[in-house]
Amino acid sequence: MTAMVFTHTQVAIPVQSDLDYVLKNDQITMQFTGVNNQRIDDHFPVLQFPIQIETNAKILGDGFQMLAQTSGQLNALKDIGRCPDNNVSYRLYSAQAQKRFYNYLVIEETDGFTLFGFTSCHRFAGYFEINQVQTVTTVIAYLDGEHTQSQDWSTNLMEAVTVIKSNSLADAYACYVAKIQQNHPLRPGVKVDAPIGWCSWYAYYAQVTQQHVLDNVDVMCQTQSELEWVLLDDGYQAFMGDWLTPSDKFPQGIKALLRSIKEKGKKPAIWLAPFIAQPESSVFKEHPDWFVRHANGELLKAEDITYGGWRCTPWYILDTSNIEVQRHLTAVVRTMKEDWGVALFKLDANYWGSLRGQRMQAGMTGIEAYRLGMQAIIDGAGDALILGCNAPMWPSLGLVDAMRVSDDVERRPERFQQIAKETFYRSWQHRQLWQIDPDCITLISLTDQGTEQANYEFHRDVVLAAGGVTLSGDPLPALNDFAKQTWKALLERQQLSQESAQFQSLSICHSWLLLAHQHELHCLFNYAESKATVHTLKVDFTAIWRDFWTGELLHAEPTNTFTVSLDKGLNSRAIVAMRV
Repeated sequence: MTAMVFTHTQVAIPVQSDLDYVLKNDQITMQFTGVNNQRIDDHFPVLQFPIQIETNAKILGDGFQMLAQTSGQLNALKDIGRCPDNNVSYRLYSAQAQKRFYNYLVIEETDGFTLFGFTSCHRFAGYFEINQVQTVTTVIAYLDGEHTQSQDWSTNLMEAVTVIKSNSLADAYACYVAKIQQNHPLRPGVKVDAPIGWCSWYAYYAQVTQQHVLDNVDVMCQTQSELEWVLLDDGYQAFMGDWLTPSDKFPQGIKALLRSIKEKGKKPAIWLAPFIAQPESSVFKEHPDWFVRHANGELLKAEDITYGGWRCTPWYILDTSNIEVQRHLTAVVRTMKEDWGVALFKLDANYWGSLRGQRMQAGMTGIEAYRLGMQAIIDGAGDALILGCNAPMWPSLGLVDAMRVSDDVERRPERFQQIAKETFYRSWQHRQLWQIDPDCITLISLTDQGTEQANYEFHRDVVLAAGGVTLSGDPLPALNDFAKQTWKALLERQQLSQESAQFQSLSICHSWLLLAHQHELHCLFNYAESKATVHTLKVDFTAIWRDFWTGELLHAEPTNTFTVSLDKGLNSRAIVAMRV
């Protein structure tokens, strides 16, 4: 087969004779043209890209699901999240197999950046592997066909791939985003101001009660009036799967609670895990035919093939290829929207909706079924915002207004660092694919979970740089002066800019953000493994340099350069260059 050449001279070699490859505008689309009823397995190579790579090149690859990302160097790869796609819990592929970089792979070298990326995800997950044989290095693009057969498909269209080269990381991402948006148009909520408010989970977890919520709403109406959204998280429902049936901790019901929130001038939001159900739930007991099965006809439990879930297990998976299930999801969400007044839906455990298994519609991949289920929810949600969480990343393109991009926050330095890296590596997606959600900001300790002040200062710098969805995870009645002052500054930052600060390197140590065309915000980060560092900050104007949080003047005379030192280990600074 004839090699294809991108405008920047990267060569792409087609692999499959049964695929028709078309290169247009530096994007390769693929269509199956075979006459045989071919079975496409989970390791189906489609393109090869011969490359030369520096031995110390930095690498970033995404994961299939929210908790997986990979960084490091070719011979020293590091899992960023605690749940790689191939760990013993998730098991998307073998832990002994070659590392997979789902969705995109970014390589940073001395002369710039190369990005290999899938620009669509309608039916098949796409991923890359790096193959080295002696001195020859090849990036190989694969599709996960989920062992489906071509005669069962509704279309022969596959997915699309691009390769982008640039001297600028931001420019590479911008070019990539433009191609993705051609295949997956944005939802309207991607460009609105990010939600700011409070979430019940990290203050009370599943023990949340009606009184807890009311107590926090009272604070929001008095001393924290800028917080608009009230997100009732997990714990309100009787059982996983029965989202309209409250637990006995909410004696007046959820509808009355959310209406009271709205009457007080706040915006109600609610959590649900729409694609799973526990065996005690009514939806499972009354409709066992609505659930995904094994090939032998037995009901599939999540734990049979992947991580089983964090509570109320075992989890069974709704078959969203079933039109009755789609109608059920639409009806539940429409009730919450129209009758309860919900204006934002946090959809959790979305990854489980994409699990492969035996569905009513043969030949449908887990990704196709997931996208059908999401569309059913969208049909019921109307103009409400959709926030995805624990989601399959690229299968969610075009289906959410906001997306959690990091693990659950915990009040300890190791998790603060993990969330920083997870968020920063995906911050380029903010307001381009979806609004990013770096998870809640926690600024005070609980009786059973806490850390030192310095670690909270690092955490708030991460949230400051990231922007995006900004929700407090603390019990608001207990906020101390540090937390209150932090919130005041964060709200001012969001008013000045809705964007995420940009990083210029995969080292994610220095980001900058333009604030109201007058000032530049520079956020500097060291991580636990970092040595002491010195940063020389430069701006194109004469500036006064101040600490963002305290307002302290950091340099006696206005200048366009300023040098900052960070001690080794977990450290950060937020500095503003103010135009004179």
